[in-house]
Amino acid sequence: MKKALIAVSGIALIALAISVYWFFYKDKDTEQALVLYGNVDIRQVSLAFEQSGRIKNLTAQEGDKVRQGQLLAELNTDALSIQAQQAKAQLDIQRQAILKQDAGTRPEEIMQAKAQIVSAQAQLEKANKDLQRLQVLNHTTSGQAISKQELDYAKSTQATAAATVKERQANLTLLQRGARSEDRAATKAQYDASQSNLDLIDYQISQSELRSPVNAVVRARLQEVGDMTTAQKTVYTLALTDPKWVRVYANEKELSHIKMGGTAQVIRDAQPDQPISGKIGYISSVAEFTPKTVQTEDIRTNLVYEVRIYVKDPNDQLKMGQPVTVKIQSGSTKE
Repeated sequence: MKKALIAVSGIALIALAISVYWFFYKDKDTEQALVLYGNVDIRQVSLAFEQSGRIKNLTAQEGDKVRQGQLLAELNTDALSIQAQQAKAQLDIQRQAILKQDAGTRPEEIMQAKAQIVSAQAQLEKANKDLQRLQVLNHTTSGQAISKQELDYAKSTQATAAATVKERQANLTLLQRGARSEDRAATKAQYDASQSNLDLIDYQISQSELRSPVNAVVRARLQEVGDMTTAQKTVYTLALTDPKWVRVYANEKELSHIKMGGTAQVIRDAQPDQPISGKIGYISSVAEFTPKTVQTEDIRTNLVYEVRIYVKDPNDQLKMGQPVTVKIQSGSTKE
């Protein structure tokens, strides 16, 4: 009986020892985890129009989730629309000039030019006969029948008629040859300039629409409908939902427990029982002095290295600047 009691007592002592050991060492693995403190970091995009104008419409509010390409704001484009109409009219004028040069001279214009030559030749023939008659009369009368002024006038008329014939013949040659290559090039250049002007106006109209470049959340709406805006004034500030990371700082001793690609747990103070998984995606190779914003159990000025833990947060639980705790299991391996 006594031996049995001793055996039972021994078993009880062993059980008690096991219980005590388990109680004191159950969190040994947890205690081996590297605990760091940091803040959530998110990239931001500041959106502004490329040109000045009055805001006509805004479609998003703070906190709205926006998709890539979604329309967020518009400028008034009444003046640009009028300029576009003027540019289109000028472009049409240049297009018609090119078509006219390509088509060449109409047959009716050629016929008209030939008729003008015939008329000029008839005037020249008449002027030649008048001059000859006066010269004969002046010669036979020794200059007594007509005055010198009349003879000079007849010579001038004959010269004018001869010049008119040459002018009409040259005009016919130009009509038959068509536009010079230089004139064609100049007309084409004017057309290209008008097209470029219209393209610029169309581009300015397209830039009067402000669209989201990425999937994001509207963090701030800084202007309102009716405001005059410029390229230097931000209309919206967007917070990117991906990538999202936690920025922490580790000293040289702690850095030995951190490996690129290693896993980590991000714990929020409000919900410590719902950690968010992350992966170490950046370890700075340059040491720096502890930033004033770093939260550590013992604040001291020493050299530390920046570490980023990238997380997937589809439900947008982590907010920019939110303080969190990061646990990195000692000796964790890459995935």
